[in-house]
Amino acid sequence: MSEQGADGEGRRRRTWSADQKQRIIAESFAPGASVAEVARRYGLNANMLFTWRRRDRRVGSGNDGAPVNIVPVRVVDATLPAIATAPGSMGRMEIVLIGGERIIVGADVDASSLARVAKALSRR
Repeated sequence: MSEQGADGEGRRRRTWSADQKQRIIAESFAPGASVAEVARRYGLNANMLFTWRRRDRRVGSGNDGAPVNIVPVRVVDATLPAIATAPGSMGRMEIVLIGGERIIVGADVDASSLARVAKALSRR
């Protein structure tokens, strides 16, 4: 599709399918990737790619615009004798993020508050 620019010059406006956008967005999140370099490779303005990444996050792609990171989980059988635990640690949950940050909350934590904290940390 082509459009006339403000100066009357013929300019092409590229349209991207949803699949193409997803691939470009994913490439921009690859370890060591530069958004500017990825955008340049596809003939995009880096600001457009940042906009796509933000919109993708809002749509709820399930990964907040970032690659999915699987973390190990250990499930302990409740019938086993308790391993020595720190006093007062019962009813607490500790969440260790990829960057090493730790979130420790009590059993009475409000789920929506915890979700807000996790969302805020994912934006960094």
